[in-house]
Amino acid sequence: MIKIGNIELGEFPLLLAPMEDVSDPPFRALCKEQGCDLMYTEFISVEGLIRDASKSVQKLDIYDEERPIGIQIFGAEIDSMMRAAEIVEEAQPEILDINFGCPVKKVVCKMAGAGILQDLDRMVQLSDAIVKSTNLPVTVKTRLGWDDNTKYVDQVVERLQDVGIQAISIHGRTRKQMYKGEADWTLIGKIKENPRIHIPVFGNGDIDSPDKAVQYKARYGVDGIMIGRASIGNPWIFREIKHFVETGKYLNRPQVPERIKAVRQHLDHSIEWKGTKLGVLEMRRHYGNYFRGLPHVKHYRSKLVTEDDPDILHDILDELETKYESYAVEA
Repeated sequence: MIKIGNIELGEFPLLLAPMEDVSDPPFRALCKEQGCDLMYTEFISVEGLIRDASKSVQKLDIYDEERPIGIQIFGAEIDSMMRAAEIVEEAQPEILDINFGCPVKKVVCKMAGAGILQDLDRMVQLSDAIVKSTNLPVTVKTRLGWDDNTKYVDQVVERLQDVGIQAISIHGRTRKQMYKGEADWTLIGKIKENPRIHIPVFGNGDIDSPDKAVQYKARYGVDGIMIGRASIGNPWIFREIKHFVETGKYLNRPQVPERIKAVRQHLDHSIEWKGTKLGVLEMRRHYGNYFRGLPHVKHYRSKLVTEDDPDILHDILDELETKYESYAVEA
């Protein structure tokens, strides 16, 4: 049984990666329904939290059906991180996660996110301060290093564990790689082989199919897998991986009616959470992913990303469902 603190996550948990503008409550609800064991919020700026910025504060919203859930924060200043940890604790998640992996320039230039991989001593100091400032289990998400010459994650994990970090998720790329090239899990496997490491180690990067999840589980010995981009428009990946782990067999891919049902739920919850204007607008980034691979779907996708009226959007989904009622999505 894999545990973070006292939180039991099963024998081989699947985690939803924190993704900006993706892993919000409407999307998380779908992933939870499909078997995700632990989810994280979008990453939240600690400076935004302590200034009470509405966008940052809204990201603290969590719902009972999502639990267990972690709230992820990013920042570079120890005092700000500690104050933000207190605010996070008031939101009552199960876990507080520190983002030491975001590669975006506007984050790293402030020595936050993956920027801190240039200063591992400070990475440990920040982690130590946050652990001491909260009663929540603290976890970390990071990368292999800043670039190919500084892949030191295997060295820093012991130090993070020593200051009280209770689990770590490692993306198998450097900051310099961003999301390009193939993720390298070799160092992640090396960390799992270290007899001193007793906290859960989760691998992240390029897991986009059930068989790949099982292969990487066997090859690198990770305690679980964190899935990010492969879940966008595809929350079913969690149930598919779990079924394959348990049976060695593939589940059938979700057919069009199930996809449309998910889109409707996602749309309605997005409007409920963000309001009609923003809820409709932010759903536009998702339609292409939900309907990827359907032949001649461009016409409907174009209508979905230009319409503002929720009722008309549901009418378009009705049309789409009728159009593809006899179409079989293949594995």
